[in-house]
Amino acid sequence: MLDDDPTGTQTVHGVPVLTSWEPAALRAELLSAAPSFYLLTNSRALPPEEAAALGEEIGRALAAAVEECGVAVQVLSRGDSTLRGHFPGETDALLKGLGWTCDATFVVPAFFAGGRITIGDVHYVAEGDELTPVGETEFARDAAFGFRSSRLQDWVEEKTRGRVRASEVVSIGLELLRAADGEERVARRLEELARGATVVVNAEAHGDLAVLTHALAEPALRGRRYLFRTAADFAAAYAGIEPRAPLAAAELVEAGSRMGGLLVAGSYVGKTTRQLDALFAAVPGLARVEIAVERVLEAGERDAELARCVSALAEAIGRGEHAALFTSRRLVTGGDGRGSLAIGDAVSRAVVEIVSSLPLRPRWLVAKGGITSSDVATRALGIRRAEVLGQALPGVPVWRTGGESRWPGLAYVVFPGNVGGEDALARLVSGLAAVR
Repeated sequence: MLDDDPTGTQTVHGVPVLTSWEPAALRAELLSAAPSFYLLTNSRALPPEEAAALGEEIGRALAAAVEECGVAVQVLSRGDSTLRGHFPGETDALLKGLGWTCDATFVVPAFFAGGRITIGDVHYVAEGDELTPVGETEFARDAAFGFRSSRLQDWVEEKTRGRVRASEVVSIGLELLRAADGEERVARRLEELARGATVVVNAEAHGDLAVLTHALAEPALRGRRYLFRTAADFAAAYAGIEPRAPLAAAELVEAGSRMGGLLVAGSYVGKTTRQLDALFAAVPGLARVEIAVERVLEAGERDAELARCVSALAEAIGRGEHAALFTSRRLVTGGDGRGSLAIGDAVSRAVVEIVSSLPLRPRWLVAKGGITSSDVATRALGIRRAEVLGQALPGVPVWRTGGESRWPGLAYVVFPGNVGGEDALARLVSGLAAVR
């Protein structure tokens, strides 16, 4: 699984995550007993050209390792369940690097814990009992990855700029998946696909994906090469990884440590802001350290702002207080998608420098937001290989940092920016703070 940010591990456990694709690391994972492994690309944080170049580079490295090891693989490109990301540029580049002629590309954006479901080919975001077509949500107005379409066939045509027409996109609907002979009927539909077809998949529950994965198994054994642009749930279903209960708070806290814990929040989506507000109301004793984004973007003020944040965090955590490092909530954007990505990168680099400069190891660590959690993992903690332990809450993965990292053996909570109800972050941090 190639993951464009670390949150794609939110449905699996007991599998490794690599943050590099060096030949020796790829060979070791391909020859291991694990059913799957993740490569963290963090490509959603990159401009389109850089994301494509990275996809092609990884494809070449993976193809060479596969040939050397003599194993058969299927490749999944894990993207955001709200349809943000570099599609199709990323998947096109990946195929080029792999040297594959693809039999079909599947678009499977369902992620049930986050309320992302596809019914009647329309992709929805569920909040309580309300279903909102994804094209009408804040995610569709993303400065870098905005779109209009909620119907997946139309979204494919929009994102491919007409290269793939909506009328050419094949749909696998719920009526097919849920028929008494659904697996056989889906298998027949797969046999009828034209070479290079694009397929969109409806799903409202785990059973829908189970039928699809079973139907895909026999063609894969016959050498069919598929590429998947998918959210997290299909990745777990295809690897045969069963869900497990969330981890207890005590499993995420370093025993014997007298330091405070640390929350790092860089996500700017509205849901994160509402979750932070609920957290501050629920845990009034939390030390709050706000990064002034405007000062970070001013060359003459940046260093002083970062030093202030490091000092405040170190003082609080050293006293045994739990602390929250978060960016100012007013969204600052550029004139276009590229400019907005550049601003996001500058802010993320500031967060990394602050965490890297901390002179002590926190008792627990939560990173809020996909790009934030990736940059903290790779650039602040120096993680090269981690293990996914499970989830702290539904859709919130936990990694065990590797021995090469700055803080080895730490339980690292990767909290997506757009997951959970408004009280989710408060419940998580309250539980961690209660562990003695």
